[in-house]
Amino acid sequence: MAESLAPNFDLKALFSGSNVNINPLARFENNIKVPSSLAEVTTIADNEVNPTWLGVKEADKQAVWKAVENLYKTGMYPAVSICVRRHGEIVLNRSIGHAKGNGPQDTDAKQLVTPDTPFCLFSASKAITAMLVHLLEEQGEINLLNPVSYYIPEFGQNGKENITVHQILAHRAGISRIPAGEYDPEILFDYDEVVRILFEAEPESIHGREMAYHAVTGGYVIGELFKAITGDSIREYMRTQVQEPLGFKYFNYGASAEDYPAIARNYISGLPLIFPLNFALERILGVPLDKALELSNDPRFYDQVIPAGNIVATAEECSRFFQCLLNGGELEGKRIFQPVTIERAVREVNKTTIDKTLLLPMRYSAGMMLGDKGWGTFGPATPHAYGHLGLTNNFCWADPQRAISVSLLTSGNPVIGSHLPRLGMLLGTISKRFHKVFS
Repeated sequence: MAESLAPNFDLKALFSGSNVNINPLARFENNIKVPSSLAEVTTIADNEVNPTWLGVKEADKQAVWKAVENLYKTGMYPAVSICVRRHGEIVLNRSIGHAKGNGPQDTDAKQLVTPDTPFCLFSASKAITAMLVHLLEEQGEINLLNPVSYYIPEFGQNGKENITVHQILAHRAGISRIPAGEYDPEILFDYDEVVRILFEAEPESIHGREMAYHAVTGGYVIGELFKAITGDSIREYMRTQVQEPLGFKYFNYGASAEDYPAIARNYISGLPLIFPLNFALERILGVPLDKALELSNDPRFYDQVIPAGNIVATAEECSRFFQCLLNGGELEGKRIFQPVTIERAVREVNKTTIDKTLLLPMRYSAGMMLGDKGWGTFGPATPHAYGHLGLTNNFCWADPQRAISVSLLTSGNPVIGSHLPRLGMLLGTISKRFHKVFS
């Protein structure tokens, strides 16, 4: 393979943004056909402001957008949507590609993506779900240091009686996964059965000593906590506490039958997954990646409440939510959170440590992935940033140091491939071009 790649592989072009040999691995990857004219598949919202009002040069704004275009040109992403706020004002609110119809091996009619197109956030949902739990604590309805079994006695089986709500949020509850291969993947559509399995499960570690990412499991427990405490679903709590006060059209768990057709379709792309990576991903998700994406396009997926993984929102809505957090919990005269609630939610729980599930160095708060002073989840030099990653290719975060709230949503889900340098370049460009407002 090395010999066959050598004549076309141009490392400088791959990183620089040149159009030459932009994807030397394309022959091996499951990619889209990139249109010859990007302008024809680009939509720019009419609410972008002059960046110079916000201490950002026009050249900086264009550099970020160029990095988005270069990411799209790798062929890994049928649709990309990005929204960036600086000091609360929208600098970028754009999309490129197709919400449906131009995926790998897709023969359906093409439907242009726009900034109004909703996406499934996947695990980026976790940061939002965590904020709802912190809001419940602010309202005096829950104490995060109490055992889950204090609110849900059925959870306290088989050694889990002392697992706390805080440990659920911090990925230390010892129930990181539903065993892969033991259940039909469509168990995802049977909420009650998943809850039963988790309630009867034995913890993988003792008293929260190990940090191991809970891909979907913790969310189900949180959903049951809301039922036990509020008497209603977390979906209804989201509607009354966040969705309606902030004027979101979507931004809730799943979607109605009326809204389902608007959601960007999810696709698997990139290089084929082989052992051991395919095995590791199945262990994390509970099902193979291609099956997970197939299920995520099923209307039944959006009928469900999956607190760890099926919030539907636009990039602008996600950016608006994180801007509310940056503002200390208030947006456009509507107070959602008290400032102390946000401080508790983003407070570091662990220094950068190898996560036993992801096998990567991670830094968490009680519900958020945190940036790092080196290279972290949200790019380089982002020690104050907080947010979450969704299925490796959705990024939603706030960076107080740069006064930005960012949402990058995609419909392609490559794990390995030629997109990785370009994705890193985009994150790095955002960090570089949006200068720090404090050191």
